[in-house]
Amino acid sequence: MDQDDAIHGCLAKDHASQKWLFDHYSGRMMTVCLRYARNRADAEDILQDGFVLLFRNLAKFEYKGSFEGWMRKIFVNTALKKYQRKRFDKERSGIEYVKEPELDASAISALSEKEILKLVSELPVGYRIVFNMYAIEGYSHKEIADSLGINEATSRTQLLKARKQLQRKLAELHSTMI
Repeated sequence: MDQDDAIHGCLAKDHASQKWLFDHYSGRMMTVCLRYARNRADAEDILQDGFVLLFRNLAKFEYKGSFEGWMRKIFVNTALKKYQRKRFDKERSGIEYVKEPELDASAISALSEKEILKLVSELPVGYRIVFNMYAIEGYSHKEIADSLGINEATSRTQLLKARKQLQRKLAELHSTMI
């Protein structure tokens, strides 16, 4: 079975096609969910909710662009809805006035993708969501602001604070590696 066969099968309510689509994409979509969730249990909930929405809305896929890209948007939006009621503009981490540390590029290159994603997952919720949307998903600050119901300036500030906190954590890791 290929992707198109699975899509057509899902539209016909074929459980084997739904299973194929889930098995084929759940790992990649779980990675998306983990970037937005507070923990693995939340990510699993987002994954499940995302697949429910995907199957409900599959008839809306118009074969314009990649299926995986369309699918990713569903999962990002599902994750955002989970945290949408939170107000992130008041979130504080205590690093707003900390001078940015000098960072050796070798500190970053020595880390695995899993280690970097772990650092991102430790960010406060608002920082993490804006960082993921901007740096990983490629949303603009206007799109982020519209999605989260915040000002563009708040989106920029959250991204700046996320970057500062990541730089601080990377510097701490680098100092322990030396």
